[in-house]
Amino acid sequence: VQLQASGGGLVQTGGSLRISCVASGLTFSRYIMAWFRQAPGKEREFLARIDWNGGQTEYVDFVKGRFTISRDNAKNTVSLQMNNLKPEDTAIYSCAAHRSFIWDEVGPIYSYWGQGTLVTVSS
Repeated sequence: VQLQASGGGLVQTGGSLRISCVASGLTFSRYIMAWFRQAPGKEREFLARIDWNGGQTEYVDFVKGRFTISRDNAKNTVSLQMNNLKPEDTAIYSCAAHRSFIWDEVGPIYSYWGQGTLVTVSS
């Protein structure tokens, strides 16, 4: 299984960026997909997740209204559209896959992780 993230880069404060993650080696439509990030010196944090067909999404409070997660099962791709970026959004962004039949599972375990893509927001 591979999760290959791309689309990171340098953007100014207030700018936008769209990152994507292409999955291979798994039946993509059977997985809940999520985005996490890890800034230097900080713990990894959850950002957003999306269910098997895109019908349900969940966001952490500090990205609500700015970030949008989406998926294209035909292309085995999950994306994160990030708007109104701030310097504190600077981090390595990684996608992850969770095999489950339950959306509201407590303490989901993400089986597969991508290598991440670096997003840098300049002030």
